[in-house]
Amino acid sequence: MKYLPLNPLIFKQNRGRFSREMQPASIAIFVSNDEFPTNGDALYPFKQNSDLYWLTGIVQEDTMLVLFPDHPDPKFREVLILVRPNELKEKWDGKRLRAEDGKKISGIGTVVWLDASEPLLQVWIHLAKNIYLDSNENDRKNNLIQTREYRFIKETRKKFPLHQYLRAASILKELRAVKTAEEVVVIQQAVDITAKTFSRVMKFMRPGVFEYEVEAEILHSFLSQRATGPGYSSILASGENACTLHYISNNQECKDGDLVLMDFGAEYGGYNADLTRTIPVNGKFTRRQKQVYNACLHLHQYAKSLLKPGITINKYHIQVGKEADIVFQKIGLLTKADIKNSTPEQPAYRKYLYHGISHHLGIDVHDLGPRAEPLRAGMVLTVEPGIYIQEEKMGIRIENNIWLTKNGHKDLMKDIPITVDEIEAFMKMA
Repeated sequence: MKYLPLNPLIFKQNRGRFSREMQPASIAIFVSNDEFPTNGDALYPFKQNSDLYWLTGIVQEDTMLVLFPDHPDPKFREVLILVRPNELKEKWDGKRLRAEDGKKISGIGTVVWLDASEPLLQVWIHLAKNIYLDSNENDRKNNLIQTREYRFIKETRKKFPLHQYLRAASILKELRAVKTAEEVVVIQQAVDITAKTFSRVMKFMRPGVFEYEVEAEILHSFLSQRATGPGYSSILASGENACTLHYISNNQECKDGDLVLMDFGAEYGGYNADLTRTIPVNGKFTRRQKQVYNACLHLHQYAKSLLKPGITINKYHIQVGKEADIVFQKIGLLTKADIKNSTPEQPAYRKYLYHGISHHLGIDVHDLGPRAEPLRAGMVLTVEPGIYIQEEKMGIRIENNIWLTKNGHKDLMKDIPITVDEIEAFMKMA
């Protein structure tokens, strides 16, 4: 790992929160992600299962976690299972975690080697009445590949058919949405790395540079600050490319007079930032660009004012949509007739703002969290309205990361330039 060691209290607290939600006489078993092949004998860089990471902080293949709060022997109430270090493999692929390493990272006192774990697991499961197994219940899941967690579910149910099986994901979906203060410290580190990177990019931006050159500056800045890398594929969309929401080709020239929409965020310590800013390539907004930008900034600030404990994301989106209708009429995108003839299923503003305003953020960029239930203190969400005008070859989006508190919220990106004047002044100075 490139990042500095995290406070193991993060993972101790997370395990405690999960264990308190388990039914009596239950065991919970979590497994790591697979190592995925690319072509030939190559593998993609390993990415840990998000739930297992949230509970342990371990980023290594063939890892397992066992939680059994009611085990009669205290040392088996939390067990970390690691692959036994292999001298030959380490010569090729590097050092693997020793038992003491696993204990230090996770805060778990008992470590068992994977090749010795099967008979122990059998004994522990026989002591339990219920078995919690994990699965991917992200609402946006769209993956036809059968991952290791689903294979493990099939294998376990076949070996132990008479136990009661329960969904770990239903608990984790609630718990992971509410961040502890220690987790937010790590998210803030990812945000701070992203903020410094945005400053670097504004200094670098000028007519004639290519989008991929900007992407290279971002990657260089992330890695030089100990980030693992980008939390997701960076979007560097100049001119009309900004009307494509997930534009990642990043191969066009940034031209004088155009805007460039930049959506990027660092991953640090397993947690992510998610920033979007739209800046003028030549450092100066035109009158029309400024008008549309300020309209988007107004929506951003309005949405942020609504984001507090008690509101639901669905209700929040409806309210922001109503404000968007008003704003888009003021800047000449909609008419009164457009708004009058719209329907709840097809509101008028959707022609120019065709995505949601917020999503949960954390270990996953699109993190787990509720949509229909009221938001709670501790949740971290994005605020990212956009205005996309294809006929004007212009797209603008503005995004900050917001931590909900007991009495409102805290903007984790409050110090990043956001107004027209702030952006122009910084780029002029640069």
